[in-house]
Amino acid sequence: MNFLSTLLRGISFVPAVITGIQGLFSGRSGADKKEAAMSFISAAIAMRDAITRREILDADKFKAGLSQVIDGTVECLSASAWAKR
Repeated sequence: MNFLSTLLRGISFVPAVITGIQGLFSGRSGADKKEAAMSFISAAIAMRDAITRREILDADKFKAGLSQVIDGTVECLSASAWAKR
């Protein structure tokens, strides 16, 4: 499968993953929740396989970008009516 479509499909899971993790890990720190989100989303986009196939050339930059996507999504959700539930 084309890596771009795999990446976009994985990123589309971010809001649902964050919402689920918020419920499952409500007693945990934000860092723990973010680590769980990184694990789930990395698996969803098959990051390990993409690195092996050389579709991801710089894994550290990729993880940093994914971390920013998660942070941005949390910020958007926190600013929305979702946070008021």
